[in-house]
Amino acid sequence: MTINKIQDEVIEEFSAFDDWMDKYALLIDLGNSLAPLDEKYKTESNLIEGCQSRVWLQADYIDGKIHFQGESDAVIVKGIVSLLIRVLSDHTPKEILDADLYFVEKIGLKEHLSPTRSNGLVAMLKQMRLYALAFHAKEGN
Repeated sequence: MTINKIQDEVIEEFSAFDDWMDKYALLIDLGNSLAPLDEKYKTESNLIEGCQSRVWLQADYIDGKIHFQGESDAVIVKGIVSLLIRVLSDHTPKEILDADLYFVEKIGLKEHLSPTRSNGLVAMLKQMRLYALAFHAKEGN
């Protein structure tokens, strides 16, 4: 499934709710459904700089695609991590680098996050793109 199709699914899921408390509940549910990150990946090098809470992101390059795993010690942030992984994981570095991540804006996430969480979201996206850039360079493109 393409990144845009996944984004459209996310937008559809969030559009079912008008109230932001319900959307936060959905985010928390998404975070709770995220598979726990193996302790061996909870390292300083996988910690995202710029997040108020602790967020770990692991990227593995498997068969030409990047597989992301992550976790956070904050429930809403864990939901955001879950969303980003759902949208970007298991795509090629080029697909990730070329992606226009419009779902963040469309579901109203950015304007409903505190400034520190919003900065964390930007930091997570930046890190995922950096992984994609690094793997893309390794491919020799």
